[in-house]
Amino acid sequence: MPSLSIRIDLGPGRRIGPGKIALLEKIAEAGSIAAGGRALDMSYKRAWDLVDEIGVLCGKPVVAPRTGGKRGGGATLTPFGMALIERYREIEQAALKAVQPQLKALQREIGKG
Repeated sequence: MPSLSIRIDLGPGRRIGPGKIALLEKIAEAGSIAAGGRALDMSYKRAWDLVDEIGVLCGKPVVAPRTGGKRGGGATLTPFGMALIERYREIEQAALKAVQPQLKALQREIGKG
């Protein structure tokens, strides 16, 4: 079945898409940028660069450092970071609902080829 991938343009050269949102979700789950990046097979530097980029694109931080005990600190999403994920997923679901009939029709057409 064909699927839909949403990228939201915030302005020239400013784009949020499924990869950046997935990274934020993994950071929220894992409690650190490094672990979130590893869950998506990316280096800490790549994950950190993307987190920084998202913050710059949005003009607000999406991740905050968390100081910690024995194992050291980690990271947690800011309230804005959590809201960004939620808003993106709501947009994604609304778009998917709107295009579902066309995706099904495309699948039928592809299946005939």
